[in-house]
Amino acid sequence: MANVTVIGAQWGDEGKGKIVDWLASRADAVVRFQGGHNAGHTLVVGNTTYKLSLLPSGIVTGTLSLIGNGVVLDPWHLREEIAKLESQGVSITPDNFGIADNCPLILPIHRDLDNLRETAAGKGKIGTTGRGIGPAYEDKVGRRAIRVCDLAHLDELEPQLDRLCAHHDALRAGFNEPPIDRARLVADLKEIAPSVLKYAQPVWKRLNDLKKAGPQRILFEGAQGVLLDVDHGTYPFVTSSNTVSGTVASGSGMGPGSAGFVLGIVKAYTTRVGSGPFPTELEDEIGQKLGERGHEFGTVTSRKRRCGWFDATLVRQTCAISGVTGIALTKIDVLDGFETIKICTGYMLDGEPIDYLPANAQEQARVEPIYEEMDGWDGTTVGARSWADLPAQAIKYIRRIEELIECPVASVSTSPERDDTILVRDPFAD
Repeated sequence: MANVTVIGAQWGDEGKGKIVDWLASRADAVVRFQGGHNAGHTLVVGNTTYKLSLLPSGIVTGTLSLIGNGVVLDPWHLREEIAKLESQGVSITPDNFGIADNCPLILPIHRDLDNLRETAAGKGKIGTTGRGIGPAYEDKVGRRAIRVCDLAHLDELEPQLDRLCAHHDALRAGFNEPPIDRARLVADLKEIAPSVLKYAQPVWKRLNDLKKAGPQRILFEGAQGVLLDVDHGTYPFVTSSNTVSGTVASGSGMGPGSAGFVLGIVKAYTTRVGSGPFPTELEDEIGQKLGERGHEFGTVTSRKRRCGWFDATLVRQTCAISGVTGIALTKIDVLDGFETIKICTGYMLDGEPIDYLPANAQEQARVEPIYEEMDGWDGTTVGARSWADLPAQAIKYIRRIEELIECPVASVSTSPERDDTILVRDPFAD
């Protein structure tokens, strides 16, 4: 069974959408295994642009698309996203879409708590999307979550509501907010339940049945990036789930060894949305130029992304942590026309050289990048579909990245269009 796992190997927003869309068209199933609707994928297919933040990208091509149990699900957002895609001509039915019945739900009280905390945090603000993802994961771990399967048993919800309200009412009181309106919450859940339950199923079983039926190509679609992983990212400026490839097992129910070829998506420079350390950030005209040429605005938040030079030290670290087999290098075309291009090859911390990003947030904020300079290239990489189409200096830049991150390039993306890709190694062929 040739499976592929796609993860972001930076801070997210690496251009996973195009890569996942291309792979999804050749897969038998696409599975989301972590995160929520706090990360977005933009797919450009012909003259149509699709913006997804919860649905697996395979849904656009009609590929079986499944939301695994590792995802936290906002049922109201799900209904809106389905309606938007259907208005664009995408067919979404129980035949091509399923939701794990043990997915925890994101409730309105989670969004409330998320925003109350961020507002009150002052200098400790993390920069969340305000969509309730963190509080929903807290309730999952705290064993007080309401899950998809519970929508079919809302008349028996009292014990779970007792646990939920005992926790949240105390927190809400601290923000001078009234207790949870239990009757309204149940009424809201009863109203939304039919929209979710028609897709609910034991996703682990459906995947196991696919596996038993014979060789299948299963694509696992990650959200965010490894540097936002709750354990391995730039904590506390991270998301609330594990974004590394190892989460495929627990977040889908397929077990260890199911990840297959791990494809790390890597932008040819570096961007970040929200707060937190960013060693190679450029707050000058070069950073501005990268942002403008790369159209660097968040798919979900529309926030302007911070931009900087490629950080090989970070990507080498994320590739090692997530067991990346090969990288898909995106947005090489944004670097067209730069006279000089820099790559971060290491850091200085308190006067000492180091070759990794330390775990401590204060130390992360103090590291200074060590740069290697390369000449830019004349000509353009836009639309290149073979090495012969690339300027020689662009090839040199790509090869240097491979050396520094200690991981081979599997593909190079040269525009948002699906076919503008140089394929070096087919992940599904392994």
